[in-house]
Amino acid sequence: MYKMNVISCLILIISVLELVVAEWNTKDYMKREHSLIRPYQGSGMTIPYWDFMGSTMVTNNYIRLTPDQQSKQGAIWNSVPCYVRNWELQVHFKVHGKGKDLFGDGFAIWYAKERLKIGPVFGNQDYFQGLAIILDTYSNHNGPHNHQHPYISAMVNNGSLHYDHDRDGTHTQIAGCGSNFRNLDHDTHISVRYERDTLTVSTDFANKAAWTECFSVKDIKLPTGYYFGLTATTGDLSDNHDILSIRLFELDLPNDPRDQEDRSNILPSAAYFDAPREHVDDPKQSTLSRVMFFLLMLAGALALIACVVIGIMWYQKRQENSRKRLY
Repeated sequence: MYKMNVISCLILIISVLELVVAEWNTKDYMKREHSLIRPYQGSGMTIPYWDFMGSTMVTNNYIRLTPDQQSKQGAIWNSVPCYVRNWELQVHFKVHGKGKDLFGDGFAIWYAKERLKIGPVFGNQDYFQGLAIILDTYSNHNGPHNHQHPYISAMVNNGSLHYDHDRDGTHTQIAGCGSNFRNLDHDTHISVRYERDTLTVSTDFANKAAWTECFSVKDIKLPTGYYFGLTATTGDLSDNHDILSIRLFELDLPNDPRDQEDRSNILPSAAYFDAPREHVDDPKQSTLSRVMFFLLMLAGALALIACVVIGIMWYQKRQENSRKRLY
């Protein structure tokens, strides 16, 4: 009987300790207010904690930001500002369409000060404040440093930088990597991890249930209180841009004095940027060049006509001499 009481006490103590540990480790759990998983629908046409706009369509299995049609823009934005200091955002998505050689334009994952702002940067405003992870499927092929497409890149903006589509944003990106995620038969996932001022983007496009690092950049300063969002756009080229789930996790890290710093009013910043890829315009012919080209073409045409006339005259002369010999 004594042993039974001791065992019962030990079980009770262990249970209490488990509850305490679970409370201490609440950061291990997904943050529901910043996550989006099936079933998406709330009451009516609303989604709890999320707003959508543009061409976005909500179905039972996915949220389609744009259909495979020209000139579409769609977006979905979290309605709750994020005050988590260290976090990891995991997005399950699918980009697919009928185009085999030409398609576009792509979609972007945002951590931004303002939300629901339609604009030219993959469906969001230019000169934004925050972080953009851009999954670009269309290449302009400008400049000497063409990279593989689809292409994943990151941009940190304090509100003063312009995203230049003519240079595929390479003059303002902090890092990037080429990675094919389009028209795959299996699931595609991307992870955006922000830990102690280090931004790491990883992918799972090989259907191996394992992350592969795309790039990692240190000394990235991001404020708290910004919003997560996803936007997509199509132009003359198009694709379906589907979001299947969004999960945000608060990272459980050892105590660090830097985590106590007030980040609510700082400006987003990055200590490092990729070397810009210079934009090279297609060479334009001057007026003189066009005149010279016309004169050369005219001279060539006249020379060709002269050769034909001389050939005909020579042939006729030869035929005439041949008839004279016969007589």
